Amino acid sequence: MASFNRVFLMGNLTRDVELKQTAGNQQVAEIGLAVNRRFKDREGAEREEVTFVDCEAWGRTAEVMAKYLAKGRPVFIEGRLKLDTWQDQSGAKRSKMRVVVENFQFIDSRGGGGNAGGGGGGGEDRSSKTPPRETATAVQYDDADIPF
Repeated sequence: MASFNRVFLMGNLTRDVELKQTAGNQQVAEIGLAVNRRFKDREGAEREEVTFVDCEAWGRTAEVMAKYLAKGRPVFIEGRLKLDTWQDQSGAKRSKMRVVVENFQFIDSRGGGGNAGGGGGGGEDRSSKTPPRETATAVQYDDADIPF
């Protein structure tokens, strides 16, 4: 039986990227994404629904996302669905569907998104930093890979 597991999402980060390291020294980033859908209901009124999606990225992709993305930034993600299952402390079976990020694209280069504070000094503002060209190219989605 043939199978195909590919997800394309565009939305805004719901929080700053959380970069962690596994016991095997591999980088993993946890990402929250909000995807909006606008539509008209039966009465013709404009409605909007938001879907919140948990994502994870590994290796260099995780590092780049953590360095250049922050809460509120729009991003285009290509990945695959993964179902995690476990038993909680009470012995009940639990599961969670998430997207494993394989490629992504920065949507804007002006820096939108959170962490933009006033004042002129102090720490680095990750949300307004434009990534170097070679870094963005290394993780950028290639249109030639679209299967349709």
